[in-house]
Amino acid sequence: MGSQSQSRIPVIDLSNEELKPGTKTWVSTCKEIRHALEEFGCFEAIYSKVSMELHNQVFETTKELFDLPTETKMKNKSSKPYFHYLGQYSNLPLYESLGIDNPTTLDSTQSFTNLMWSSGNDRFCENALSYSDLVGKLDKWVIRMLFESYGVGRCYESYTESVHYLLRCVKYRAPDMNETTTGLTPHTDKTMISIIHQNHINGLQIKTRDSEWIEFEPSAPSSFVVMAGDALMAWSNDRILPCYHQVIMSHSTETRYSLAMFSFSSGIVEIPQELGDDKNPLKYKPFDHFEFLHFLQSLAGKEPPSKPTVASVASETTYYTRSIKAYCGI
Repeated sequence: MGSQSQSRIPVIDLSNEELKPGTKTWVSTCKEIRHALEEFGCFEAIYSKVSMELHNQVFETTKELFDLPTETKMKNKSSKPYFHYLGQYSNLPLYESLGIDNPTTLDSTQSFTNLMWSSGNDRFCENALSYSDLVGKLDKWVIRMLFESYGVGRCYESYTESVHYLLRCVKYRAPDMNETTTGLTPHTDKTMISIIHQNHINGLQIKTRDSEWIEFEPSAPSSFVVMAGDALMAWSNDRILPCYHQVIMSHSTETRYSLAMFSFSSGIVEIPQELGDDKNPLKYKPFDHFEFLHFLQSLAGKEPPSKPTVASVASETTYYTRSIKAYCGI
């Protein structure tokens, strides 16, 4: 798996009261976000708008969700690829997750809740909705600052109009004796942005550009990991590489729970003209994000070149992002 580095991913405080558009703090933080995503594909965001009370409550009700019978959880289905229940994999026995489509709306969150609990569960619904609303605002804040740092702030409004969220509730149980410690194999997300929040159990590992695995240790309960996905790589014309990460449950006898807010575009993703020039010609055609997810399920999307034998982050990232280049690369 490579060495465990003592270095950390960048930490950016997004709870600073002086962080207002147009201020020096705003401009400098925009640059920090851009640099972190370009160099690491991710950063740790300190975001105190999710209170400790909500943090505790949302993980308590997430545990209630996973305590439901497997046949109930498997009712979580979707016509969108990757939006449904995932689990019961022989090669990933520790992993299980459910997806709430469009979780920032009461109708969608209530519909999911009623599907899981026939008699309802107001506490789960309220916590999931409150949490999703706040993290959705964090996503939009990060995107606005990133766009402004590239001088394409005009694109922000179209992003907010087209963004579509998926909240994935994730469980990694502790491994039994002589059982694999792999919770989730190395991969990149197919999102624009992924925002990960966890309980007190670590396990998330991120591979740096120097091919070192960093085990993420939150600075505070208000910490979130903001990750670039494959779609953001295409949007940025390869200025940003997606975050290459995995989950390893090697140091715990307790269950790890995490919440992943995934952002997708319901419209067409297109590289801004400002990010392409003679020195940096456009590398991707405009593409439909959800059609890209369907492409991943096709034979063309699943048929890979040989996996690299040299475990460098560049070669591995190229391998795991091959599908978007096959789908819309020029």
